[in-house]
Amino acid sequence: MGKKDKKDKEQDLSKEERKAVKLAEKLAKKTKKQAQGIAGQMADDPPAAAVAEKVAVKPKAAAKKAGVKKAAAKKSPALPAPITVNCKGHDLDHLLSLEWLQTNRLGAYSSSTVVGCNTRRYHGLLVAATLPPVGRMVALSSLMEWLDFGDQSHELGCSEFPGNFAPKGYDYVTEYRDDVAATTVFEVGPARLIKESILAEDANAVAVRYTLKGASGRLRFRPFAAMRDFHHLRTLGDPQQFSFEQLDDSTVAIIDGRGPGNRVVVRIKGGVFKPDPQWWSRFCYRTDIHRGQYGCEDIYCPGWLVAEDVADGQSIQITASLDGPVKVDFEAEVAARRDRLAKLAASVRADGDETAVRLAMAGDAFLTDRTFKGGPAAQTLLAGFHWFADWGRDAFISMPGLLLSTWQFGAARQVFNAFLRHLSEGMIPSRYDDYASAAHYNSVDASLWFIVAADRYLEASGDDTFWTKTLLPACREILDNYRKGTRYDIHADADGLLYAGAHNTQLTWMDACQAGNPITPRHGKPVEVNALWYCAHRMLAERCKGVDDRLARKYDSQAKQIGESFAKAFWHAENGCLHDCITDGFPDAAIRPNQILAVSLPFSPLSAQQQAGVVKVVQEQLLTPFGLRSLSPLDSRYRRGYGGSWESRDKAYHQGTVWAWLIGPFIEAYLRVNGPTRQAVAKAREFLEPFDAHLAEAGLGYVSEIFDGDQPHEPKGCIAQAWSVGELLRAKLLVAQAAKQAGG
Repeated sequence: MGKKDKKDKEQDLSKEERKAVKLAEKLAKKTKKQAQGIAGQMADDPPAAAVAEKVAVKPKAAAKKAGVKKAAAKKSPALPAPITVNCKGHDLDHLLSLEWLQTNRLGAYSSSTVVGCNTRRYHGLLVAATLPPVGRMVALSSLMEWLDFGDQSHELGCSEFPGNFAPKGYDYVTEYRDDVAATTVFEVGPARLIKESILAEDANAVAVRYTLKGASGRLRFRPFAAMRDFHHLRTLGDPQQFSFEQLDDSTVAIIDGRGPGNRVVVRIKGGVFKPDPQWWSRFCYRTDIHRGQYGCEDIYCPGWLVAEDVADGQSIQITASLDGPVKVDFEAEVAARRDRLAKLAASVRADGDETAVRLAMAGDAFLTDRTFKGGPAAQTLLAGFHWFADWGRDAFISMPGLLLSTWQFGAARQVFNAFLRHLSEGMIPSRYDDYASAAHYNSVDASLWFIVAADRYLEASGDDTFWTKTLLPACREILDNYRKGTRYDIHADADGLLYAGAHNTQLTWMDACQAGNPITPRHGKPVEVNALWYCAHRMLAERCKGVDDRLARKYDSQAKQIGESFAKAFWHAENGCLHDCITDGFPDAAIRPNQILAVSLPFSPLSAQQQAGVVKVVQEQLLTPFGLRSLSPLDSRYRRGYGGSWESRDKAYHQGTVWAWLIGPFIEAYLRVNGPTRQAVAKAREFLEPFDAHLAEAGLGYVSEIFDGDQPHEPKGCIAQAWSVGELLRAKLLVAQAAKQAGG
């Protein structure tokens, strides 16, 4: 084909197809094994999906034909074996510390412990998102089960009350499997009862299926509906207007008359509803109590759901939905979720170990839809479960691991756009409201993390169009506004360094505050903020070269000034590392993990010797098996553990508590300083190994938000944190890449 013919052929292709061909040329350079990990990950970008499929089949020839024809869909690869808990092999306290979590695209979730006993106010079979992904409400707290054989009745439910458990159904639970559907196995004499639950993907609805094997019998259930905000608790002392309406023989609507639309509809397929309204008092939530919160609740139940004469092998399904009846096809929901998780698993399987595969799957929990008043919905990333909504800083720290490493570029574009809708005075929203779509601005670094994520998006996707039209203008707006000055006295000082805040502000990620006073005051020039500030200028200088050389020279000149000032202001020669913050001209010499970003980010203002010094000090004083401490144990302000009252927890939050997300920057910095040698790779793997076992602790399949500063480093905070999962996944893949460079 001549040049003219080739040009004509390219003109015949659509814009999307030309984009696919460009991607094919990039992907064709990968090995077949790598390409297979990409296939199927571009479902939100059909031309690219076709390319990925072709590359997976024949990488070297893909660039010639990809984009002209679409390849047939490949069968999704198998998932790793589900995390399984032998409930007969552990004591009850341990089982009550193991929690499961399922989410859907609305931001709704289902969660409890492996024996079905709720230990938090945030637990429930259906925690609905009334204003997706927020406005969350505990609709259906639990289903309490009875299995009857003739005149013998077995209570399978499990709840804790003051000083006692009733019923004590944990005695019958033999196994929990964290499968595509959350699965609990009961053994009652010769019979096995298998309980499976799954959320509807795009509705505030949950389906729970019970399958009886080895015997026939009768199943009875009591549905308990709290119908409350998930932060609060319900007690009989409150004004109550609970009632129920029987919609048909098998369906009941539980109604909270205090507000419009507050109703949950429960239906049993293969059974009937029998009215018997009751209030059960003093359900105890031990985790809340341990956190220094009030932890008792009264919950309403309208009656019984009864399935008579359940045959051996027969299944009974109970569906609960908010507001009105929702039909949930159990098998279809399981199949759709399995397929989605399998694609995520495949995206990293070529380079990642089993933990990396599980982390890629875990990332799916945080990707939800956000509704905006007067505008279309967009995808966003929730910061953590059970209680966080979408935070700008968390979203853009998480994005490279959760979305870019798993080839979800379409979702990444939506997340960028979700936050760009409210870009204001150069500031990305620090978070969106828990009860509306209002944006809040209380972060100096969220906008800088946006720039880092934007650069990594371009690097991973090669999407020049989105970069040029959307991301680059936003990045320029951020830097320009920050330089001239924006909210909270954020501005570039005479030395080029970024200054932010006052004594009563908390603008960095160390943001705990009591009575208007930051617990970790860091106003002025925080070290990681200025590392990000320097890196952002270097990134834009590089991206503008050959495109807008005048702009490239501008950012390069500014970066040079920032870099020179950074080393002078922050280097602590005696400690051999960096000051944490410069406030009113006085440096804070506290040993904190923030300095690691001055080494881990793509562009560092430090010399190689200084970078090595930072890594050495951080490794010696802050590194733990589950991330970095937020303060050195040698500091008099160090808090050994995170717990107790709200005040006590906040005082420990950034004063010694371990943060899992920091393992990503540490591994990146460690490999940068020590090089991709076999010895460095082996050591990095050693640093990450404890997380392999952690996936079977706390929130099964997820990574906790924080850990105690002292051994044994008990997991605390959220059971599933987006940046913990994302940065650990990124660290795993960085080590795999370094291993290839090291030759093993």
